[in-house]
Amino acid sequence: MKRVWIGIAVLAVVGVGAWLVFGRTAAPAPGSQYETVEASKGPVLARVTATGALAATVTVVVGTQVSGRVQELLADFNSPVKKGQVVARIDPQMIQGDLEQKRANLLAAQANVVRAKVTAEDAARQFERAKALLPKKFVSEADVDTARANADATKAAVQSAQATLAQARASMKQAEVNLAYTTIVSPIDGVVISRNVDVGQTVAAAFQAPTLFTIAEDLRKMQVHCNVSEADVGKLKPEMTATFTVDAWPTQRFSGTIHEVRFAPQTLQNVVTYDAVIDVDNPELKLKPGMTASVTVVVAERQDVARVPNAALRFRPSADLQKQIPAAMKSDTAPDRRMVWVLREGTPEPVTVRVGITDGTLTEVVEGAVQPGEKLVSDLIGGSSTPSNAAPRMRPF
Repeated sequence: MKRVWIGIAVLAVVGVGAWLVFGRTAAPAPGSQYETVEASKGPVLARVTATGALAATVTVVVGTQVSGRVQELLADFNSPVKKGQVVARIDPQMIQGDLEQKRANLLAAQANVVRAKVTAEDAARQFERAKALLPKKFVSEADVDTARANADATKAAVQSAQATLAQARASMKQAEVNLAYTTIVSPIDGVVISRNVDVGQTVAAAFQAPTLFTIAEDLRKMQVHCNVSEADVGKLKPEMTATFTVDAWPTQRFSGTIHEVRFAPQTLQNVVTYDAVIDVDNPELKLKPGMTASVTVVVAERQDVARVPNAALRFRPSADLQKQIPAAMKSDTAPDRRMVWVLREGTPEPVTVRVGITDGTLTEVVEGAVQPGEKLVSDLIGGSSTPSNAAPRMRPF
């Protein structure tokens, strides 16, 4: 019997200990159910970021209009060239032979015209003579008709010979032009940034002009072509200042001015972007065509303004907290009106604010009862709504 009472006492002690450990929960400290961020005062810069590539302001691809073997190259990579300067020559022998043939065809056509004119003049005299003899019955009407037909035919032969002469003259002109095309000249003042052929290489211009050189007009004036998302393109305007960095000079920030935002859309994997062109000065020639640029454009700037972290604007209250929101606040659905929950004395209070620009982390508060240094609710801990025995207090807007 004594052992039974001892067992009962042991069980009682274990039960009390279990209740003390598992059955009681310490009351949370005020505000411990909420993660908070702090309102502050300072600058807010709204930025648009994009990635682009550097290119010369004017880039010309120099090709050849004729086929043949590259006989001579007079420019190379990084060579400065002037407008009209000879940069390459195509072997002209085949084209010169073709020109001589066209010249001979022209001479033959000229001779045919002379022969046709002599024949036409003779046929015209025969016709006039036949008409004069017809009243005297020395020739028949059939002979006159034949003479008339011969005269008309020889006139047509003259016209045909003249047309052939014009064709031969045009053909020879084309051969002369082709011969001139064997000498390749630079169309602009600039620098050769690419050479695509070597001496002895045969180029064929049957379907399209082969590229020999790529010449940039002036590398001291360059452009950045960057892809701006459709959500940001409306914020950019010509003459805005843009800054960017390149991997080659990671510690240096370059600046430029937006020249234009082009209307043509570019769609890749259902993402629509637009080409923004930024003019850049490059006096030290540090920037080179093709470099990748990380571009930033400040589209709006505010100094010394109230601001709240965006995490507070994204906070969605629990169902219990939503019940405490006045109907007047719920009905205010203006796009620039947002609600934040200010933690005062451990109790969240809903406050409506009018927001301005944002830098992606902080948002300007244009109007609203939020003071720098106040704690704003950004999340709930453990999924609770509000502390027990505490209802949210309301502060007028």
